Amino acid sequence: MYSQNINDALNYTDNSYQGTARFNSMSGAFGALGGDLSSIAVNPAGSAILSKGYFSISFGTDNKSGQANLISSSNNFDKSNFTLNQIGGVINFENLDDDNKWKKISVGISYNQSKNNFNEYSVFNVTNNNSIDSYFLNNADGLRLDQISAFENESITDAYVDIGNVYGYGHQQAFLGYESFIIDPVEFNDNNSYYYSNVPAGTFNQSYSSISRGYNGKLSFNLGFQYDSNLYFGVNLNSHFIDYDNYTILNETNNNGDTGQFRVNGIYFENRLSTFGEGFSAQFGMIAKASNVLRFGFTYDTPTWYTISEETSQYLETSIIDEEDNISLLVTNPNAINIYEDYTLKLPSKISASTALVFKNFGLFSFDYSRRDYSSIKFKPQNDIHFSNLNQEITQRLEDVNTYRFGTEILADRLSFRAGYMIEDSPYNSSNVSEFENIDDSTNGFSLGFGYKLNDTVIDLSFVKINSSNYKRLYDTGLTNQINIDSDNTTVTISVSTIF
Repeated sequence: MYSQNINDALNYTDNSYQGTARFNSMSGAFGALGGDLSSIAVNPAGSAILSKGYFSISFGTDNKSGQANLISSSNNFDKSNFTLNQIGGVINFENLDDDNKWKKISVGISYNQSKNNFNEYSVFNVTNNNSIDSYFLNNADGLRLDQISAFENESITDAYVDIGNVYGYGHQQAFLGYESFIIDPVEFNDNNSYYYSNVPAGTFNQSYSSISRGYNGKLSFNLGFQYDSNLYFGVNLNSHFIDYDNYTILNETNNNGDTGQFRVNGIYFENRLSTFGEGFSAQFGMIAKASNVLRFGFTYDTPTWYTISEETSQYLETSIIDEEDNISLLVTNPNAINIYEDYTLKLPSKISASTALVFKNFGLFSFDYSRRDYSSIKFKPQNDIHFSNLNQEITQRLEDVNTYRFGTEILADRLSFRAGYMIEDSPYNSSNVSEFENIDDSTNGFSLGFGYKLNDTVIDLSFVKINSSNYKRLYDTGLTNQINIDSDNTTVTISVSTIF
């Protein structure tokens, strides 16, 4: 019994790494460079570039600001939090046999935050012709009344849990709509499968809020090798985790209907989702020095296999006006947590190619390109009807994503000055989007930073600003208006690194 959607697939796939300040200030364009702890996350051969042991730790502040837009209403948001972006170290073992072309082995471990899930946005006083009642009606459509109602003397909690265990999430939504008087059956008998709404048609005043917390991260166990003086190889075994908690609130009121009519004129609906995931992937990388100036890099990321567990909880209030125009408040609180069976998520592989120009004692220019086929995302078990339909939707609506990263660094004695730029395609296939639906825009951002080297210690500071615009359906069915989140994600990171 599952409730995942295409937004979950995209949320888990995002890999906007926050690493060392040097890495961030060059927009992560390190595939052909190496020599940085966070570079290992994009090309495992990067550890072998280091000539000595290396340790670094990075902290940052992450600010998300922008505007949430729904129909004709908009509201600004601005939230910040403190993060641990990166920590790790590498130890090098030189080959003392000068005749052996395998010159060095490096062993490292590195953690990088791959996504900060902290976010809050709201829209208020939205005038909409569509009510949340359509969500409950659509879920109830075609279901028998005895499958979405409580037995005699059965509590709301027991009925909600039993219906979920036997029939699934959609039946639970229909149950909530029925128990709260948002919907009623056309006929009050067990065989009934047709329903109508007690919410009068017209216009509705709505407010919607979403609050998210948590992090996605990646822990890499690295082996790097130097062959001769110009070839570097590496492999990462990666442990991934997802920690995501999302809480949404919809509040709806209306002045529709006639005096003396039984009707619902207010709905307050809460939903909470908690997601925990553990995953595994591997990476294989190579860096080649074609000359003293020119370098090339290549990386293959295997698919990432996640095992994910989810919990949901819900709460519903309705304001009811009876035939005598008396107003009452009905609370439908299941007071229960749905704990779902673990499921498997396969995220797509990725290929990356990089090049760099390195000018000793002056600076460098670097470029990274990567490609990932989002249409190959798979939820399993695939014999589950919900996952089968979701995988088909993903195949049709998503496509290859290209990411481009540019970085530069200028050296001035002990100081380093850096800048970068990145752009990433939208994951949506525009040819399979209806005329009534918007899609995610591409993501782009720029970065700046500098570093100061003091003997064997380096202090780096970076500023990164990434703009993104995406669209999210309020609900999967019924009330499917899209909320547009146009946001700027600004991250300031400070790193302390030690060479030993």
